[in-house]
Amino acid sequence: MNFKIFLFISAFLITITSLAQNPDPVRQWFMYRGNYASGILDNANLPKTWNAETGENIAWKVKIPGLGHSCPIVWGDKVFVTSAVSEEDNGGVQPGIYGSIDPVQDSSVHEWNLYCLDKKTGKIKWKKTAYKGVPEQKRHPMSSHANCTPATNGEYVVAFFGSEGLYCYNMNGDLQWQKDFGVLKSVFFMDESAEWEFASSPLIHDNVVIIQCDVHKNSFLAAYDLATGRELWKKQRDEYPGWCTPNIYFDGDKTRIAVNGFKHRGGYDFETGGEIWRMSGGGDIQVPTPITANNLVYFNSAHGKYSPVMAVRANAVGDITLKENETSNAGVKWFHPRGGSYMGTMLVYGNYLYNAAWNGKLTCYNAITGEEMYSQKVGSGNSYTASPVAADGVIYIADNDGKVYSVKAGPDFEILQENNLSETFMSTPAISDNYLFFRTVSHLIAVSAKAKN
Repeated sequence: MNFKIFLFISAFLITITSLAQNPDPVRQWFMYRGNYASGILDNANLPKTWNAETGENIAWKVKIPGLGHSCPIVWGDKVFVTSAVSEEDNGGVQPGIYGSIDPVQDSSVHEWNLYCLDKKTGKIKWKKTAYKGVPEQKRHPMSSHANCTPATNGEYVVAFFGSEGLYCYNMNGDLQWQKDFGVLKSVFFMDESAEWEFASSPLIHDNVVIIQCDVHKNSFLAAYDLATGRELWKKQRDEYPGWCTPNIYFDGDKTRIAVNGFKHRGGYDFETGGEIWRMSGGGDIQVPTPITANNLVYFNSAHGKYSPVMAVRANAVGDITLKENETSNAGVKWFHPRGGSYMGTMLVYGNYLYNAAWNGKLTCYNAITGEEMYSQKVGSGNSYTASPVAADGVIYIADNDGKVYSVKAGPDFEILQENNLSETFMSTPAISDNYLFFRTVSHLIAVSAKAKN
């Protein structure tokens, strides 16, 4: 063989091997809703249609034992998901819009598991049981004991199970460290007997794990070294129970942490945990994650008296609480007092902000000005808990019945396609190159045009 050709082939093979072992972090779905919860992965090459009953464009479908609303995450050829498995009948989940606050009376022994699956085949590479015992907290009928989405940086993967602990593994499933925070009481703020279970997912940035624990008494925001679990800082928060996941945003060259909250939402310094700004007022049960784009941080909520949607400037400092009838100030770009969503995290895609409400109403805003472009009902579903995701000009919105609607991105509302998972669906999808992952109440489903139909 010609020596130059040999060198070229060798270099090519080394490059391909390196890419396989060290995938581009920007294209990894490494935490709740992907790259810092953006919910976006373009050039993903996803199929337009699929059907879980007929197998059309279904690459694989794997049963995941137990219950879990945690979303799948993806790094390279690995897919991670968590679950809590009861030794007895756990009663399942009851999706829908209803007013019950009573928890499920389940005192059986559970296992809290982290699964690693092969992205292309669905084969379980490994399963690790983080904890076994009776849950410290009861759960809402819509909830599970494994609500927190894991996070990874490609070297470590972190799983958070609330009162059952925080666990860090390497990519082979070897436990590196764990932390016990005691009982994290995630309850209805008006009735602490209404236990609904913990749900805030961990955030990884720059080899640091961030967790937000807004609970009944002793709420806190904390940072830990990813490799060792060493506490870097911990800040108490005067806050009621919430179910929000924190997020990263940038003010110039300064890294900040955005947190949603009942009493106040705010920005914190990534290095020290010091509070940068705060804004009071909002819905009384906070679930959506803040997202960032256009040098703005977007917040929403919708429970109780208020349902705000707003854009906060990334350089906000101090108390930026709006006065009565104000819709902007030095720290707030724009504000709508109504229109937020109870559970769904918003999506900024291109020039537009999308908010999918619990009843299936999708509202589109100009992301910079806050001008409403449309507000339309998506499909026929009665309840929607999954947050929207997007790829290649399409926004994917799923209802609890397992119907997934493909909506055209842009200021004009148009449903492009309806596909069916044929199972109850409550968690947010994950996107990876050539794959769209759905975690139903029973299975993890991989949708792909590469499926052998």
